[in-house]
Amino acid sequence: MIAYETKTGSITLSENYLAKLIGNAASSCFGVAGMAPHGAQKLRSLFSKKHYTDKGINITGNIDSIDIDLHIIVAYGMNINAIAKSITHKVKYVVSETTGINVGKVTVRIDGIKE
Repeated sequence: MIAYETKTGSITLSENYLAKLIGNAASSCFGVAGMAPHGAQKLRSLFSKKHYTDKGINITGNIDSIDIDLHIIVAYGMNINAIAKSITHKVKYVVSETTGINVGKVTVRIDGIKE
């Protein structure tokens, strides 16, 4: 959870909100077939059929700057470098414009290819 004070009050952003915002931005990029769970998310998805908003997303940092780690599945035959650049640009722009938080680094990891 990220919280900060302004002159008119306090603002709190949940990690769930940020994950949903980032997931929607990344998934809407051309060539992205979906998000891939990683680490503990894989175990959680094995035991639960529920859809989680943080699937394939790891966020670290504080109000000054956050770092984002994305695990995605790409469509077959797409230029992976172009997809990664597109995702990086879009995620940085959406997070910055929506929340005002600076995004330091976006790491895009390709975990699979879907035909």
